[in-house]
Amino acid sequence: MGQMKKFGFVLLVLSASVVEQIEGKGYEKPLNCGHLECAPYTLIHSQPEFEIRSYSKATWVATPPISSPSYTYAVSIGFKILFAYIRGNNDAAVKMNMTAPVLVNIHPRTGHLQNSTYVVHFYMPQKFQRNPPLSAEAQPVELPQHKYAAVRRFGGFMDDSNISVQLSALKKSLKGTGRDKSSASNQHSGRSLLYSAAGYNSPFEHENRVNEVMLWFD
Repeated sequence: MGQMKKFGFVLLVLSASVVEQIEGKGYEKPLNCGHLECAPYTLIHSQPEFEIRSYSKATWVATPPISSPSYTYAVSIGFKILFAYIRGNNDAAVKMNMTAPVLVNIHPRTGHLQNSTYVVHFYMPQKFQRNPPLSAEAQPVELPQHKYAAVRRFGGFMDDSNISVQLSALKKSLKGTGRDKSSASNQHSGRSLLYSAAGYNSPFEHENRVNEVMLWFD
């Protein structure tokens, strides 16, 4: 009975056949998380096409919303703002180590990625979690806004085309799992469905690249 309570919410996103245990071990830890501080999460369920995670509330630093017809262009602007922040462009003039992933929340205006609004985030190192430096260009925020994330991983360099393809594949994998009910609940309550893209590599790394697309829900 206790185990059913523990995993009871999985009924919202998965079939009853997987309630009793997590299937699989989930995605492997990105190589860069061996030397970078990475945002922690709890694995709820995994299968080859996707996994379900729960992230603890944590402090991130965020850019202002960036309206752009292009993910690539928006992230280029946002990353420059955040890189300046961690290199000392903050009111404490402190430098901090890079963390992972760089998380980009995507707010489509019409249900498509074109002409979306993007917010780029940097995970705050544990040293600064409780007292993050302030900045005129980047503000500390608490994330996530939703309880759970359905995640699909892929390689290469992220751009507008493959993010759309991967999001479509993630949605397709979730059909029939009950996830549609959670999505409808968010939309009916006035909370728009939130997509995110997460990258674990610098633009200068060409091998072993790890990218993820996420669908957030409650």
